[in-house]
Order: sequence, then structure tokens, then C-alpha cells
Amino acid sequence: MKRNLTKAEKQALVHKLRTAPSYRRAYHDLAFLSRPELRPVRFQMEILKPETVLKEHGVDATIVVFGSARIWEKKDALERVKKVAAACKKDPGNKVLRNKLGTVKRLLNSCKYYEMARDFSSLVATKGKGKFLVVTGGGPGIMEAANRGSFEEGAKSIGLNITLPMEQGPNPYVSPEFAFRFHYFAIRKMHFMMRSKGLVVFPGGFGTYDELFEALTLIQTGKKHRFPVVLVGRKYWSDVMDFKALARWGFISVEDINLVQYADSAEEIWNILAKFHGLEQA
Repeated sequence: MKRNLTKAEKQALVHKLRTAPSYRRAYHDLAFLSRPELRPVRFQMEILKPETVLKEHGVDATIVVFGSARIWEKKDALERVKKVAAACKKDPGNKVLRNKLGTVKRLLNSCKYYEMARDFSSLVATKGKGKFLVVTGGGPGIMEAANRGSFEEGAKSIGLNITLPMEQGPNPYVSPEFAFRFHYFAIRKMHFMMRSKGLVVFPGGFGTYDELFEALTLIQTGKKHRFPVVLVGRKYWSDVMDFKALARWGFISVEDINLVQYADSAEEIWNILAKFHGLEQA
């Protein structure tokens, strides 16, 4: 049966159309952009956003700092031990808590690396003559320390944060205009390497090794120009990683051992980079 719509009915239907998901502009439709078919578009967006912003600010050379999020400033690390110890006291039979207490106590020995990363980043800001910006994963621990060193010298630094199930968020020392957030590890790692003129790797776990070996593979295969790769903490790295053994087994060339150098102080790290780039040493 035919009938004419009232003005109010027409307005209600038009409103329904305007608010329908299909009517949204494609680039405003988050549900659409999140579909599996749109993954290539999301890749491209994660490539283009940081690339565009960094180009606009004239950033073309960085020093990358990797390392554990578990290495804290000593006063915070002591507070962490105190907190876990208190939890153990309340629940003495909890094996998970006992193991955690042992871990956080052992991590106290690594607090020196927080100060080392902070001091190194300060040297980049003061000795680097504005040539480099420090870039980290933007999170806590060693990442925070490196961003902090730049911040305390009035220099900019970059944080490439990653969305994780246990949200960590950016540390407060990242420059706001350079605080980027990624979903895809692969795109994030690409941005670490694109402008890198040096890589400084402090002690860390799976994530640190992943990032280190990605860089070494790119250099080894000629996908990335040669630049200094500095492993901080000779004792740590000699304990957990034996590059000479890899060469003995034949899985890397003897020459590949020289892709990495070692340092035990902020000044030593900087001097390796400064010598390579012809800059003032500490």
C-alpha cells in the first residue's frame, strides 16, 4: 500500500542512513580499516606516518638504543624488590613470587646500565653537534634511560612504542612530536633501521636479541650500510652469546665477528661511534 512519508519520518530515515556504517567515509571507518583484508593498508599507514613526520622535522640520522625494559633506575629497582619481598612475606608458599623475588634481586646488578644509557644519550646530545637523534622503543627501563639523557640536555629524542597485551605506554622523556605507536613489529623494526647510523645494545631478553639479530642480518647481507654495533657489558654478552663459536661451527664467517664491538662505559660507547663518524670523542 502506497503512502507518503511524513517530514519527521523522512528525517528519521535520513538520520539512520547518515549514521549507518556503510555511509562512513572509508578512512574514518575504524571497523572497516581493522578488517583482515585491509592489513596492507595498515602496513602502509604505519610506514608513512612516522616517515612523513620525521621528514617534516628534518630527521635523517639516528642512534638506536636497545635494551631491557626490566632494567630500572636503582631507587626504583630497590622499591620493586621491597614490594615483591612484602608480597612473599604475606604468601610464603607462593613459588611464583619466590622466583620473582630472586629475579628482581638479580636485576639490581644491572642498574648500572640504566645510568650508562642515560649518560651515553647525554653524550650524543652534547658531543654529537645535533647530527643524531637517539631513538628507542619508547618504553621503560633502558629505553627510558636513553630518552631521559637526551631530555635532560634539552635535546629531542624518538620513541617507537608498540601495542602489547600488557600495555606499557611511552616513557615521559620521549619528545611528544616523535612519540609513535605501532601495531606491527616488522614495520617498527624497519623504522629503527631506516635512519640508523649506529646501534647500541644493552643487556636484554628475547626482544633485544630479535632487534639485534635483525640489524646484524641486514648488515651482513648488505641490505643496510655498515655502521657500528656496540654491545654494552662485555661480561654479560660473553656469557650469553658466543659469536666465535658460531664462526667455529661455520655458520657465520670469521669476518662477521667484527660486525660487533664491546663497551663498558658511556664514554667508550660514544668514542666507538665518534671515531666511525669523525666526531669529537669524550
